Amino acid sequence: MDVFEFPAAKPGQNEILVIGAKAEREKLYDHLHSLTLNTREQVRNLGVIIDPDLNFECHIRNVTKSSYFHLRNIGRVRPFLSQADRENLIHAFITSRLDYCNVLLSSVSKKVVGQLKLVQNATARVLTKNREPTLV
Repeated sequence: MDVFEFPAAKPGQNEILVIGAKAEREKLYDHLHSLTLNTREQVRNLGVIIDPDLNFECHIRNVTKSSYFHLRNIGRVRPFLSQADRENLIHAFITSRLDYCNVLLSSVSKKVVGQLKLVQNATARVLTKNREPTLV
């Protein structure tokens, strides 16, 4: 096993994410812990939560949670907003989150992507004032 030289940093500042097969990751964890390096099960980089399996489930869970929070708040003030203002709020708080770094999600399962579609459908209902399920 090769030993890598890591740049010196303040303790606790650097996080290391080992990506690969679970068996191979376990081998590396012991070695990295012996070097007192801070390994993580998931890290956040540029707002995207990355896990060792690259399935992005935690990231999508975080995006949907945040989106539903903002949708509820927009729904509360909806009677006081014009259609254009609702569109601006939805683009600012919802679609920007759904579109951010979406190229990374090209290899995730349909089940996981389905959660984002549910957010889009809920967004369409808030925008159109339609209480019936709307498919986008």
